Amino acid sequence: MIPDLTVTPSFAAAAEVPADAEVLGVPVFSDLTTPAGAGAEIDAAYLRQRRFEGKPGQVQALMADDGSTVLALGVGERGKLSADDLRRAAATLARQAGAARHVATTLTAALDDRPVATRAVVEGAGLAAYRYGGAPNRKKENVRLEAVTVVGGDDAELSRTQIGVDVTCQARDWVNRPPRDLTPRELARLTTEAARRTGVKVDVWDEKRIEAERLGGLLGVAAGSDEPPRLIRLEHTVAKKGPTVHLVGKGITFDSGGLSLKPPASMMTMKCDMGGAAAVINAILGLAAIGSQVNVVCWVAATENMPSGTAIHPGDVLTARNGKTIEVLNTDAEGRLVLADALSLAVEENADAIIDAATLTGAQRVALGDGVAAVMGTADLVGKVIAAGTAVGEPFWELPLPKAYRKQLDSDVADLKNISSIPAAGSIIAGLFLQEFAGDGPWAHLDIAAPAYLDSEDGWLTKGATGWGTRTLIELVRSW
Repeated sequence: MIPDLTVTPSFAAAAEVPADAEVLGVPVFSDLTTPAGAGAEIDAAYLRQRRFEGKPGQVQALMADDGSTVLALGVGERGKLSADDLRRAAATLARQAGAARHVATTLTAALDDRPVATRAVVEGAGLAAYRYGGAPNRKKENVRLEAVTVVGGDDAELSRTQIGVDVTCQARDWVNRPPRDLTPRELARLTTEAARRTGVKVDVWDEKRIEAERLGGLLGVAAGSDEPPRLIRLEHTVAKKGPTVHLVGKGITFDSGGLSLKPPASMMTMKCDMGGAAAVINAILGLAAIGSQVNVVCWVAATENMPSGTAIHPGDVLTARNGKTIEVLNTDAEGRLVLADALSLAVEENADAIIDAATLTGAQRVALGDGVAAVMGTADLVGKVIAAGTAVGEPFWELPLPKAYRKQLDSDVADLKNISSIPAAGSIIAGLFLQEFAGDGPWAHLDIAAPAYLDSEDGWLTKGATGWGTRTLIELVRSW
């Protein structure tokens, strides 16, 4: 477990149910039977009476002979279980554990692949147990669940997954913090502290360095704020001649829309606009902690987007790091402006692959809803992103990048403009814009606008920040 990060339940594998466990979670199939090794007898007649059908996410409390509590956890049809079914059952266990500090579960007995089952159980319980305590370093008493024993769990997979849960919860904490408490400078400070704990190299550029490095997109967006911008670079190097994957994150710590001001209702949750930054930073921290043998570099362009007398105007032209000029017709399409600079920096370092993550467009929610993120880019890398997301319970759906749509970004006064004049295909248009700065190598763009921040809890996803993308990126790079 990474030291000093968000407090999450500790997980341990065991061959048997420990005597001091206050609650035992038992998998129950839709036919109201249990797998071998379930660890407790289930009264099927009572479950039927309670209208328990064994569906994933269903739960029914039972009393064991020794007076302890057994939770019957629905996992679905025998032989047709998915990792998501176990993830949801484990999340239900964490949410229904009441005041218990130590729970045990035999959920892994329901699936033959023990490493996959172990990961699903740890992710489901660990992520569902998360509670934001209102401070950057939450106290242990704010976590209802302290320890989870995974009976029959795989030790190696358990340890790796615990790290993924830890950094995902840290990403959630950063996004959940009030925007006054998480400025670009504070994000840089938190990143620096966390990087030093895990041995990741960190370099933070201040506004003078940003200007010297010609990051015109980042400077343009930052022009309206009293808070200075920051460019954060992280590096985890294990092999000088090995492939290097670059992760790029949008770090808008608060988005008012700039002079293209958002309506009040749309502004309420805009502290979440650095969800991509939180995901990529914590992904590289997690990869270093698990000992990933792939070189990783991370870039985050961090700023506020605010209206003021010094803010950029609709109609202004900015020059990005790679020399391309951008006509800004909507200052609320600012994420792509800062990503243009960060992507250009990754291209200059001859990255073997570039993956950017951003809460980029409201159109992503319209297209895919809150439970699926969008991915665009080169075919092979997009396929890897989708596979990694499926493995960790973060589904992605590919959107195309049709060349015919590129003309919608043509400008009369610059190389391109930052929005289309046609109010359609907003996520795709944003992807085509980013493609101009992503080079010719493998590249994937993750638009996580909707699933990064939810209005209500769903399974292992909590209300507020979800940390979406963190575990997908860890899985993607780990299995490179």
